[in-house]
Amino acid sequence: MSKKIKDETKEEIVYDDSDNSTSSFGTPESKLKKLKEKLKECQKEKTEYLDGWQRTKADFINFKKRSEENKKDFARYASEDIIMQLLPLVDNFEQAFKNKEIWESVDSNWRKGVEMIYNQLINILKDNNVTEVESLGNKFDPQLHECIETIEVEDKKDDDKILEVIQKGYKIGNKIIRHPNVKVGRKS
Repeated sequence: MSKKIKDETKEEIVYDDSDNSTSSFGTPESKLKKLKEKLKECQKEKTEYLDGWQRTKADFINFKKRSEENKKDFARYASEDIIMQLLPLVDNFEQAFKNKEIWESVDSNWRKGVEMIYNQLINILKDNNVTEVESLGNKFDPQLHECIETIEVEDKKDDDKILEVIQKGYKIGNKIIRHPNVKVGRKS
């Protein structure tokens, strides 16, 4: 005769006691001992399965986080590449604006149109979190600036100070995407 016993985890444990002889399971104490061993074995398996499931779940959560970060990084670097291609355009516009005499001699309507295009370009950069690295008058920082020339100065306060910016530098957020090229004062 087959008997079913439900334990506290609502699982059924089935054992066959159709043979009432003590040879198959032995005494009731030995039957109980074997059932306890079987229960311990099942609990050990359950713990192993639960641990494995929890590790797999944690791995999956970490995988999802890494995937999201990778997507963000990809988008960020893709936009960085496009922005790097736009920066020479900004340089060219600013170079054109530098020569005031020639710039003022150009037809005012044409000049306004070019300035509008320049402003649109600057707004696109701002919308993409691109900002200029402020340099002029600041202390030279080799991590931030690219020194292309040193200028001898008499005044101690101009020593190691950026006196001229040859090419502007830009950053996206806190990441420098182009270092400014500068001239730095040196006291001899």
